[in-house]
Amino acid sequence: MTQGAEPTGPPADRVLLERHVVGEGVVAVVTLNDPERRNLMSLGMVEGIVAAFDEVERDEAVGAVVLAGAGPGFCAGADLGDLAGVSQSGSSAGDRSAAGLEAIYEGFMRVARCPLLTVAAVNGPAIGAGMNLALACDIRLVGERARFECRFGELGLHPGGGHTYLLARLVGPETAAAMLLCNEALRGAELVERHLAWRFVADEELLSESVALAGRAAGVPRLLSLRMKETLRAAGGHDSHEAALRRELEAQLWSLQQPFFKERLAALKSRLSGRRA
Repeated sequence: MTQGAEPTGPPADRVLLERHVVGEGVVAVVTLNDPERRNLMSLGMVEGIVAAFDEVERDEAVGAVVLAGAGPGFCAGADLGDLAGVSQSGSSAGDRSAAGLEAIYEGFMRVARCPLLTVAAVNGPAIGAGMNLALACDIRLVGERARFECRFGELGLHPGGGHTYLLARLVGPETAAAMLLCNEALRGAELVERHLAWRFVADEELLSESVALAGRAAGVPRLLSLRMKETLRAAGGHDSHEAALRRELEAQLWSLQQPFFKERLAALKSRLSGRRA
């Protein structure tokens, strides 16, 4: 987390959106674009993230999203200038203070709400709110310079935005305590060992590997991918095996009636017949 002058230009300039065709699918790459300030989670950056994800979800051709950071960092956390503005509103203005914090939270909460598969390509430091942003994604690939660091205690600030939930559910209470209370940072391949990332990738291959991974999800019929992610999220509620069975039964019956299932089944039968011939 750091502080600096808000960059000029509209919020859209701080977040870039590209589309990549990968096999049979389309992957959107959303890039935080304020490298001089290490892609701080400023209010302008939040606006850009929200606008980009709104556009991505409206585009029915897009099947998955990669979130990346421009320059040597992923996201250095919340802009301290914005946090200072919240603190100066005083305890008597609690509602306004809460609204100010929630405006910052919206940057990573918008990513967390995305119904499409999200992959974070973490190329450098992800600190505080920037760590929340990475953890809000479904999958994380990390490069050699990747570093996850809470840093809240160092600033005299309690974690927010569901940070304790996002962290502890992935790493367990001991690692969460070391990172949050002792400000232990994890780097590179350590992030995979501690279950904070799916794969460790060389820096020069990080974005291409992230797009390729997301492309496999984008090749799945979009409606099916949305339904599977919805089911997976529900499973995170730790319900019983029986409850999961009933939920999946309904969804699987739905998929059996979809044109994409019938088309792919026919194509599979055709390929198998060709092999036997």
